[in-house]
Amino acid sequence: MYKFTLSTDSTCDLFHDFVVENDIKFAPLTFMLEKDGKIEEYLDNFTEIGQYVEFYNKLRDGWMPKTSKLNYESHYSHFLKLAEEGAKDVVHFTISSGLADTWTIAEKAAADVRKDFPDFRVFVVDPLTATVGQGALVRQALICRNAGKTAEETAEFCRSLRLHIQHFIVADDLQFLKRGGRISAAAAAVGGMLRVKPIIAFDNDGKLGVIDKVMGTKKALSYIKHKLDTEGPDPTYQYCFIVHTDNEPAANELAAYVREHFAIEPYVQIMGPVIGAHVGPGAFALGYISKSLRNEF
Repeated sequence: MYKFTLSTDSTCDLFHDFVVENDIKFAPLTFMLEKDGKIEEYLDNFTEIGQYVEFYNKLRDGWMPKTSKLNYESHYSHFLKLAEEGAKDVVHFTISSGLADTWTIAEKAAADVRKDFPDFRVFVVDPLTATVGQGALVRQALICRNAGKTAEETAEFCRSLRLHIQHFIVADDLQFLKRGGRISAAAAAVGGMLRVKPIIAFDNDGKLGVIDKVMGTKKALSYIKHKLDTEGPDPTYQYCFIVHTDNEPAANELAAYVREHFAIEPYVQIMGPVIGAHVGPGAFALGYISKSLRNEF
């Protein structure tokens, strides 16, 4: 019998089968696609790779994505269901507070559910990251849960790891970053013509920012490999994750490098639509848990 219930919103980008097999409670976000006046609405709960690929093909075909955070009502319903099912202690992961105020909304909803279920406690973890970086912390919480740790111990441990998660994200189409306000329209236009690839990372406040720029995909891959060589994954965890937005060649090249140079089998996943909408198709990223703090090398 586990000492707590593990829960996350869908911005962790963990595959459906993994979530189900490991009894992780899942709260999906919503998103829309719009083109020529036609609007399609979806839940971020894909179950097959083909659904991810279709999403990115639609972006390539001119469909415009729009995402929304989980609101108070969605959080309240999610936590109320857990309480009614008998959950007592819950460790719940949201998207980074640097990208949305979901963490505070989750705290409020959990507190309100507790008014009717006094034994119900939710330890909300702001991961200061998103997509598979957030997923990495959920995986660590899963290890803690299965080892018999308490909710409080697990939440505190995961918070201690947050700033040790390194990220190196490479976008292919700068227009998506422009729409998200990450770069200016002028920078997107010039960068597109010059094949500039911005290297994006999370800062200590969980916000995304451009930390460097290189020319072309080959140099972007070399940049990430150099960062790995400077300081790779902490041997204590032997953990590395790779995510892409329908760019398997780049993801596979990074995965092969990690296997050859660090003897680690990385987790390779396709990015979900909520975060993928902001970086666009063709992007790729690598991350890992390091001994150094974020952005120290």
